[in-house]
Amino acid sequence: MSEKEHPRLILHNFLSPAECKELELIHKSSSTIGYRPNVFSTTLSHLIATNSPHLIIPFVSIRERLKEKIEETFGCEYELFIEFTGLISWCKGASIGWHSDDNRSYLKQRDFASGEPVTVAPSAGDVIMYTADDRNIHSVDEVTDGERLTLALWFSRDSSHDEDSKLLSRLSQCFDVCVARLHLLGFDVHSLQGEDHSTDASEQLMGPLQLAKGGKLLTRKFANILHALQVVQFYHWKASELVTSNVENDTLEEVKAMSHSQLETINALKSVFLLDENLVATTFGYSCSGEDRKDSLDLTGIALAVTSWEEYSCKLLKELLSSLPQWKTYQTIHKVESD
Repeated sequence: MSEKEHPRLILHNFLSPAECKELELIHKSSSTIGYRPNVFSTTLSHLIATNSPHLIIPFVSIRERLKEKIEETFGCEYELFIEFTGLISWCKGASIGWHSDDNRSYLKQRDFASGEPVTVAPSAGDVIMYTADDRNIHSVDEVTDGERLTLALWFSRDSSHDEDSKLLSRLSQCFDVCVARLHLLGFDVHSLQGEDHSTDASEQLMGPLQLAKGGKLLTRKFANILHALQVVQFYHWKASELVTSNVENDTLEEVKAMSHSQLETINALKSVFLLDENLVATTFGYSCSGEDRKDSLDLTGIALAVTSWEEYSCKLLKELLSSLPQWKTYQTIHKVESD
């Protein structure tokens, strides 16, 4: 195959071993289920959505270098926009047949691609650049052992598909969704890592934390911000069914007055993740100061709701695990009657 008929460029050792290891770390700690069996992916938008926006930093210089090189190679300086950036791993049994990267109507904006070589034995750090059209049809042979990790980028001349503008929009959002939803129900977040000033703010939401309201602190620890939000939303849903009249003393003792340092930690977190309360109200369609909504929930009730939430979660998980064998057998997701 001539380079003219199949325009492509293979660059050996384009990424250093250290860069490859750093990308591997990010993927293996952040990936989610991919678009086909035994494939897993980590996209930049996924990192932002999962409170890990800082993990896009290692991609920045790599993306720039790849874009400059592909523009130089194909003579299209200053014409390209990065359409997609993602780490994709292929595990045992995964494969994909012959295809081009613009083989769907919704992918016709793709002009060039960058990824791991597909016509030579893959080696860590190597890059192949090629046109995304049918001049460069390629495939991935079935992985027989281990995990094949690829950094995939697609480029387009169409600015409406610019990945950067979409990422900047997400990064510019001046509130964290979980913190905002808790705040709308009258609760603030106290991170147990907040007094450690070396801890990144986003990491504080991923670690153990407590809930506060009206100058009081619930000493009960939640695993992370999502755990706290799920319990609060469950209580908001089931409050009328949860018995709070016969509250045990040990539950009451979990609610304490907040200290000045705890209040400072809460306010510091709000200054990062809740910059614009009016925008929160506009986004979710109701006021942060809705007293009826706020007053209907209290910290004592939240403490009682924790056990009920765990029971509810376990019930759903048990049903999921018991349904999976039939779902797999019939290749449909349907209600499975319990024996």
